[in-house]
Amino acid sequence: MKRPLETFFPRRIERFRKVLSQRQRDLTVVIENVHDPHNVSAVLRSADGVGIHRLHLVYTIESFPKLGKKSSSSAKKWIEIKHHKSVEECYAALREEGFRIYASHLSQSSISLYDIDATKPSAFVFGNEHRGVSDEAVRLADDVFSIPMMGMVESLNISVACAVTLYETLRQRLRKGMYDTPAFSEEEIEALLADWLQR
Repeated sequence: MKRPLETFFPRRIERFRKVLSQRQRDLTVVIENVHDPHNVSAVLRSADGVGIHRLHLVYTIESFPKLGKKSSSSAKKWIEIKHHKSVEECYAALREEGFRIYASHLSQSSISLYDIDATKPSAFVFGNEHRGVSDEAVRLADDVFSIPMMGMVESLNISVACAVTLYETLRQRLRKGMYDTPAFSEEEIEALLADWLQR
């Protein structure tokens, strides 16, 4: 049985409303076959930190790792997670919602993260720790991107790369005032609030 809203602490309700009013429904992350639960948990924390509402999972080779509350700081509790059976299915769902899809991939055709306009509907794809994103994920993406590296090492750990990427999107969206205007209607926020208060 669901508890009436008036039985919750007003401060908790106010915090939930504020967080929900800043959720970005047109920004998301796709995780493809990431094996290490610590990496997945770190991605969830970063996603929650920048206000992502829904995160997408594509697991075709690996099994989705078991996540502990401690490692993800309960971020998984506040993010809607959508599972997909294939890259093609995932991308089709994203495109139906108007997303442009950027796969993290190091190649001569990769654009710099800092040349992406992340204030537009954007989905960023990150792949397995060793294999990276799949050939299919690269081929079907709208663009491939990379994070500029100035040292001998060519790439960052997947969770770090995701954090760098998402906080660049946060910077761009803050400058445009996108966290000042709720992406959800008042009715949607109230429905989400009621759901969150039961978690």
